[in-house]
Amino acid sequence: MMTANDWWGVVIITVNFLVFGYFVVVNTTYLGLFIAAFVSAGRYVARKRLVNLDELFRSPLTPKVSVIIPAYNESSGIVESVRAALMLKYPRFEVIAVNDGSRDSTIAELVRGYDLRQVTKVVERPVPCADIVGVYISTVHDNLIVIDKQHGGKADTLNAGINVSTGDIIVTVDADSLIEPDALLKIARPFLEKPGETVAVGGVVRVLNGCTVASGNVTDVRLPHGFWANVQIIEYLRAFLGARMGWSTMNALLVVPGAFGAFDRRSLIEVGGYLRDTVGEDMELIMRMHQYFRKNKREYHIWFIPDPVCWTQVPVKMQQVASQRDRWQRGMIESLRAHETMIFNPAYGPVGMLSMPFYFFFEMLGPVVEILGYAVIVLAQVFGFLGLRFLWLFLSVAVLYGIIVSLLGIALEGVALQHFPRLSSLAKMTFFALLDNLGYRQVNTWWRTKAYVTYYTRRSKWGDMERASYQGEPGKEPTT
Repeated sequence: MMTANDWWGVVIITVNFLVFGYFVVVNTTYLGLFIAAFVSAGRYVARKRLVNLDELFRSPLTPKVSVIIPAYNESSGIVESVRAALMLKYPRFEVIAVNDGSRDSTIAELVRGYDLRQVTKVVERPVPCADIVGVYISTVHDNLIVIDKQHGGKADTLNAGINVSTGDIIVTVDADSLIEPDALLKIARPFLEKPGETVAVGGVVRVLNGCTVASGNVTDVRLPHGFWANVQIIEYLRAFLGARMGWSTMNALLVVPGAFGAFDRRSLIEVGGYLRDTVGEDMELIMRMHQYFRKNKREYHIWFIPDPVCWTQVPVKMQQVASQRDRWQRGMIESLRAHETMIFNPAYGPVGMLSMPFYFFFEMLGPVVEILGYAVIVLAQVFGFLGLRFLWLFLSVAVLYGIIVSLLGIALEGVALQHFPRLSSLAKMTFFALLDNLGYRQVNTWWRTKAYVTYYTRRSKWGDMERASYQGEPGKEPTT
């Protein structure tokens, strides 16, 4: 007859093997996504050589683009963000900066920086948004519009920009981000190549910290000095270059980043714009687009392309990183719960059968499973239920396999895209790929697990994040 100790042993061993299987599946899936990403990147780079961006710039068929910059308490960098947007290389575009009832001097800085004049304008509302307080135009830039509105959150602010926009393509850019001068030309290409079918396109987001910025452009790409910014570079490479490019090949992409994404305006309005009562508005919108177009049996595609680059400041203080990861995890939980009927639903194709189950089990529930796994493996060793051989096997799958996946992200960056041309940068990223999986991953897992508590206790909101001016000494890390 089995004793209580025997039963506990069976439970602990069973949980260890389940968690071991979890690590095998999640890392193997990432490995498969990276293989797909390598193939896709190779094709993209080969096709890019055949495209003349100057011809695209001169083409009369190039659709008009509306660049929307939502801003909340962004007085330190909003003028520079708008200036960078106004300098983009594109034949027909407008820049719409939307102030979401900031408590600081954001609107005053814009008025002063661009000689704004308030105008009377009737704004139709095809998508819901809070009341607009004022509409301003610039006397020095005829393609700049500034909206001042009551505070309503980021999604509400983006909806206000959509309502004012006149472009065929909506491009969203965070106020703390810079996009490269030819990024609009590149992100508009899928809309030209597959008109009527392309409904959204996501671009790659890079870490701005450590780079030199002059006149709104990144002039020298360097890595930052601090730990937190560098491990986020590895995280971004793995998320954008591996996972998102891989899912895009199957038309199963679930996230077009709010920091830099493009949308067909008519499609965006057709699905109702951004949902205003969620903290994960970018993921929720993409899930809703998949659901809407699948239900209506419409041909559509949501793309990720690795070429148009957006540079964004990442937080360099631990508490700010923790707050951001908590918010991202809460947004994922909200989005997946709102669209849970799609999970394992064959009517939604690869989205319902592949990407949504993966996100549900391995991204949403994954942190809890991982924390449980670390705790149980310690118990198994303390009480002698499993030998050292299993411990090393567990660590190999949980840590070494993860390091390999991170290194693949660096390899994809170094071979195919080359945004970090220096070998010293690639070597430094390799070092931080080790730290990413031996330390940062475990801490990040704890933050994401705690998000389940804040999910039920915290209202959806922007969240305050200290910003730095883009101007500064060459290579100096922004103090966020």
